[in-house]
Amino acid sequence: MNRRSTSKASGYHADKSLIPTIFHEGFTFRGSLGPTLVGHEQFAGYVDWVTGTFERYTTDILALIEESNRVGGKMRFHGFHRRELFGVPPSGRHVWWTGMPIFTFDGAKVRDLYVLGDIHGLIERLKA
Repeated sequence: MNRRSTSKASGYHADKSLIPTIFHEGFTFRGSLGPTLVGHEQFAGYVDWVTGTFERYTTDILALIEESNRVGGKMRFHGFHRRELFGVPPSGRHVWWTGMPIFTFDGAKVRDLYVLGDIHGLIERLKA
């Protein structure tokens, strides 16, 4: 898994042109903050939404584990809260939460990305 490319496709300097080089066209994405999405266009919309909700949104890779065609790990997501989320108005504060992604590869590209995140911890930080 290419850490640099993955973070560039989803971070605050998100280069959405990298999405087709990392993900299959019909890949599935299930993130902690929303519904299951399919394909490049829906994922690009999610990237826009996240980077708009969290200014300077960043994903820090804390650990990676590889098994067969899957890579899992621990990540920290963070940014400055700029839009309403979970009924909490924007605070401008820096907030973070952890998540555990599972990337499933088909060849050199991701076919499925499932992320389980600590949403309760995020909501507590949003309300603090």
